[in-house]
Amino acid sequence: MSIQQRKSGILLPVFSLPSDYGIGTFGKEAYRFVDFLKKAGQSYWQILPLGPTGYGDSPYQSFSTFAGNPYFIDLDLLMEEGLITSNDIHTCISLNNTKTIDYELLFRERFTILKRAFRKFNQDTSEFVGFVLRNEEWLLDYALFMAMKDANGGKSFVEWEADIRVRDIKALCDYSKKYSNEIHFYCFLQFQFYKQWKNLKAYANGKGIKIIGDLPIYVAFDSADVWANPELFQMDEEYNPIAVAGCPPDMFSKTGQLWGNPLYTWDYHKATKYEWWKKRMENSLNLYDIVRIDHFRGFDEYYSIPYPAETAEYGTWEKGPGYEIFESMKEIIGKNRIIAEDLGFLTDSVKKLVKKTGYPGMKILHFAFSTDEESLYLPHNFDKNSVVYTGTHDNDTSIGFWNTCKRKEKKFIKDYLHFSNGKNIHEELIRACFSSVANTCIIPLQDYLGLGSEARINSPSTLGINWLWRIDKSMMTDEVCEKIYVLTKLYFRL
Repeated sequence: MSIQQRKSGILLPVFSLPSDYGIGTFGKEAYRFVDFLKKAGQSYWQILPLGPTGYGDSPYQSFSTFAGNPYFIDLDLLMEEGLITSNDIHTCISLNNTKTIDYELLFRERFTILKRAFRKFNQDTSEFVGFVLRNEEWLLDYALFMAMKDANGGKSFVEWEADIRVRDIKALCDYSKKYSNEIHFYCFLQFQFYKQWKNLKAYANGKGIKIIGDLPIYVAFDSADVWANPELFQMDEEYNPIAVAGCPPDMFSKTGQLWGNPLYTWDYHKATKYEWWKKRMENSLNLYDIVRIDHFRGFDEYYSIPYPAETAEYGTWEKGPGYEIFESMKEIIGKNRIIAEDLGFLTDSVKKLVKKTGYPGMKILHFAFSTDEESLYLPHNFDKNSVVYTGTHDNDTSIGFWNTCKRKEKKFIKDYLHFSNGKNIHEELIRACFSSVANTCIIPLQDYLGLGSEARINSPSTLGINWLWRIDKSMMTDEVCEKIYVLTKLYFRL
């Protein structure tokens, strides 16, 4: 099965899975969802980045591009290993009463339980020692980074003591000894994360379900990646960014999107033959079957915002590495394993880059009806080598989208899709995606369930209201499953 075949899948972040402990995990409900996908005739499960999150809880602002989120480690599986008891996880019962994810409560409670598991864990097993040795190039930097963050009350690395902030060799040795237990703890978390995820992915693959993962183009400023490899990024001698990433003003935000990620020193990456990117891509392709590269246009041209600007209004477009970076990773990537997130305003050079790589681009149906001009997101303009969505994690649900459409837009949608009742807009948009010529069709689970804006995952350029939605397991009924299967079969996506 490849991305070039006519197939379909469902978009659902891991954190949105049902769980007894406040956030989705790699436990029984994840396996249950895989069974749901199989029964519904789906071929793909698309998820969001799996990295450990920091301020703002965004999976696109992770403490490491290689590490996994400890919150996804399933407590019941740790209990099966004998590392914790039911009494240890009793405090987590309160988390199950939250309809949305309470990250502050998770932070306070989850690590206490994980540390109890660590104290019972045998670090001398060949499996654990082998994991550390295979991943030590990124793992040890990450583990020390997290230990130092804990020791500094969670402060950004630029606020640490100068010796460890600039990675003085003696300081690295001294602090590694001082915090050796904490370092081993963070290695243990990654061992458990990767083991549980590997088992879940193997189960999904065994059911014929492939995982579509997400690779953010940028890393977070306060991350082990930047601290350990400052030469990769546009930083000054004080470890402050020279310029940061974002997007200019658009339909999402009048002042643009100020992401704040440090930009790459592309000349340095080119001189190393993109070695760091090769390692990053190889790790991603080990985690996932197919990788969606976020903000693909940034490889052609990237938006550079002078630091420390307060908005993204006054940035400039700069030249990126272009096709050369993908040419260098050809052997690692192989065939039919990349999706290019080519949304937004696309210049001719971006279009040429996507076409030259041969990667399928993305089509978002919500974007098709907001202009008087003919949109490339209208189904009659699709090509087979594309992935169509009603919306992504950055969009409202289809019902939420409909409720905010202007009268003129609603008329266009009704005329184009040939229906009269706006109550079933989510079903009409889903059908339009399935019936299109696009080889791959991915639908957010919220749209199948007919949920409104309360189930939106992310509203760009906002804080405190995102990455919170949790699904109630009672929603995934046999009736919903059957509807998805019938639609999948009807449009020959089985």
